[in-house]
Amino acid sequence: MKIYSPKRRMVIAAVVILLVLFLMRPGASSLKARIANSISLAVARPVEVGSVHLRFLPPSFDLENLVIHEDPEFGAEPMLRAPEVTAVVRLTSLLRGRLDIARLELTEPSLNLVRRPGGRWNWEALLERTARTPLAPTAKSKSEARPGFPYIETSSGRINFKVGQEKKPYALLNADFALWQESENTWGVRLKAQPLRTDMSLNDAGLLRMNGTWQRAGSLRETPLQFSVEWDQVQLGQLTKLVSGNDKGWRGAVRLDATLKGTPAAMLVAADTSIENFHRYDISSAAGMRLTAHCDGRYSSLDNMVHEILCSAPVGTGMIMLRGDAGLPGVHRVDLILNLESVPMTAVAQLARRAKKNIPADLVATGSVQADATMKEDAASLRGPEFQGEGEITDLRVQSASAKVDLSPGSIPFVLTSLSMATSLKKDSVRRLKNEVLTPQDELGVEYGPFPVALGRPTPALVRGWVARSGYGMVVRGEGEVAHTLRVASLLGLPAMKANVAGVAQMELLIAGSWATSVSGASSDFSLPEVSGTVQLHNLRAIVQGVNEPIEISSGELELLRDEVRMEKLSARAAEAQWTGSVSLTRGCGTPGACLVRFNLNTEEVGLSGLHKWLSSPPSQRRWYQMLTAAEPVPPSFLRNLWASGKVSAGRLLIHNLVANRVSAALDLEHGKLKISDWRAELLGGKHRGDWQVDFSAGSPLYTGAGTLTAVSLEQIADAMHDSWISGTASGTYQLTASGRDSQTFWQSAEGGLQFDLRDGVLSHISLASDEQPFRLVRWQGHAHLRDGAIEIDKGQMVSSSGAYEISGTASFGRVLDVKLIQGSESKPALAGSMVYSITGTLAEPRVALTPAPETQAQLKP
Repeated sequence: MKIYSPKRRMVIAAVVILLVLFLMRPGASSLKARIANSISLAVARPVEVGSVHLRFLPPSFDLENLVIHEDPEFGAEPMLRAPEVTAVVRLTSLLRGRLDIARLELTEPSLNLVRRPGGRWNWEALLERTARTPLAPTAKSKSEARPGFPYIETSSGRINFKVGQEKKPYALLNADFALWQESENTWGVRLKAQPLRTDMSLNDAGLLRMNGTWQRAGSLRETPLQFSVEWDQVQLGQLTKLVSGNDKGWRGAVRLDATLKGTPAAMLVAADTSIENFHRYDISSAAGMRLTAHCDGRYSSLDNMVHEILCSAPVGTGMIMLRGDAGLPGVHRVDLILNLESVPMTAVAQLARRAKKNIPADLVATGSVQADATMKEDAASLRGPEFQGEGEITDLRVQSASAKVDLSPGSIPFVLTSLSMATSLKKDSVRRLKNEVLTPQDELGVEYGPFPVALGRPTPALVRGWVARSGYGMVVRGEGEVAHTLRVASLLGLPAMKANVAGVAQMELLIAGSWATSVSGASSDFSLPEVSGTVQLHNLRAIVQGVNEPIEISSGELELLRDEVRMEKLSARAAEAQWTGSVSLTRGCGTPGACLVRFNLNTEEVGLSGLHKWLSSPPSQRRWYQMLTAAEPVPPSFLRNLWASGKVSAGRLLIHNLVANRVSAALDLEHGKLKISDWRAELLGGKHRGDWQVDFSAGSPLYTGAGTLTAVSLEQIADAMHDSWISGTASGTYQLTASGRDSQTFWQSAEGGLQFDLRDGVLSHISLASDEQPFRLVRWQGHAHLRDGAIEIDKGQMVSSSGAYEISGTASFGRVLDVKLIQGSESKPALAGSMVYSITGTLAEPRVALTPAPETQAQLKP
């Protein structure tokens, strides 16, 4: 009869051993070499252990600074570093006098996975050695005498990847890894980690999970295995940044599920991928869009090829299919067939709204896409991959109520080619367009067209273009109604002028752009399409905000360059005048005041009243029932929003009833402030030259000017006043400041000065005696001030045929005179017995009165 059962004897033995160990407290340093040698034999690599500490409950060893060195053929850097390792001992092995490790726990290890140029990994030898080692399963029975395979677990680890001596920027962070032996011939593995790049910051690269098993075999290539991989919670922009190093600007939640089953020599592969809420980073994603695809294939490690590939992606009622064989990167063997079967254009339009900015939200497209394409590459050929394919968009119709566009081009053919679209476009159109297409040479692309597009004219325009990985391009050639063409441009998300325009344009345009290469913060390389080429304008009528009358362009040649827009051979009517010349504007301004407009304009005749009428704010016209409502805001002045610089010349400038000939000036306008420099004109039979400034930014325009007048005909001034009151010539300089929206307020507010010199003139309405002829001037020099609606004449010298005079007084704008004329001479000063004449009345009917000087009056007193 047994006194103790085996179970009780085992417990008593374990307690005795633990008590002996606790009382004796043996050191563990003598075991360091034995433990390091044991691990080294297991992994077939040299192993170093910094220190070993014994833990009693539970029985285990704490290893510090564990280092597993690499096989020299894979490099000199250690394969594994772990600052802390806990090795838990099986109690049953102690009873047999053996040291059997049940569990290895590695904290924050760093593992290097290295691939040699030949394709072999450093972990392959470990798997093969493990498969040949006769160990019992991890969860072995207590009666099993063989040592069991330990349960190996890591936490918060890091897995780095190397190719030869080069360490790649890819890594797995916060890796939790577990490895165990499930049964006699089966091992299991589990991994959870966060992918990252060491050379940049990634904040949403998702979570990678892997579970798998493999079985014992004679070689790794024959090892049966079954793995499942799941990668979710990854943001599409971060995924593109992880793979390519740049955030491509796309957004969406990506999920990948894959399974591998079989042997490396013949492995079945299945993968499902999806993108939820796909959109470009700067486009609203209110309506979600889901992209999905499923792929099956058979991988063989014998040739590093995936055979019998079958991928399908449902698109609405249609399907995208990919079939064939393809080698892994570095294996230049490809034989793939791509089929698009009845892919609805509604799905294409939905994708376009999320990939291209400024496309109308109500864009609707009907029709379907059919296409077949092949990709072939033979390792023996030096030509690289060859692409062939063709397809057609049938029954296409594109509509947008907001853009007021309804296009029905019908069918659009397209071909897939590896030849650069730039080559064919350059021969056909770019020579005349004087621009280069942006696509690089020898890039895979889709060439489409030509197809007709109705732009409001009897004959439709023709369109053809290309789409490639780097960008896209389109050539438009033909005639179109301008307003209709602008609406079509907005339908396609192209930058178009927001204006009320009517007219006809003969176009030869190249529209090209590139996709994003990186996104950093709020900036992006999603550049706007570049439109280049020439446009012949005919009978164009444009209503511009801020001016009262439209601009009518009878003809003009618009040249669109990469950095500039030029209008040459312009013939237009504005401000009641016909203009010719040129205008240029820097591209990409967006608003009128963002870039400088340069111009050189000429006209035969223009009136100041016409310019004022064209530029002045329109009068407020409100109905009687609107009197109790708030007034609508007045649109901003055209001049306040324009930034322009250039030259203007006119054969005739009409200033009320004055005519200036051969007028020229340099104009600079910015923020509502106009600077008129070197203003030259033939005026009143003489010449004028001056500089003026006009400030339109205030409520009422403010004018400041200065200039010179040379050899002006006083007779022409009199004719302009409809009163022949003076003749002769004059020269002088002036300074003037005034404000106002009309001529009346202008002259009422005017202040300034005039330095003048009159010669050989006649004041036809003035005679100093009743029997004398009109007063004849030899010379009159003086200075006058303009203020409070009147001209104040300072004491000036007037020389006539009858003698010298001193003149002073005022003359109002109502032509009312109050002037004193004092006779004197060079030897006899004025008021020293001189005769004083008072001139009053009006300019047309002056009254002359003789008044004795003060000295003369004193002599007449008794």
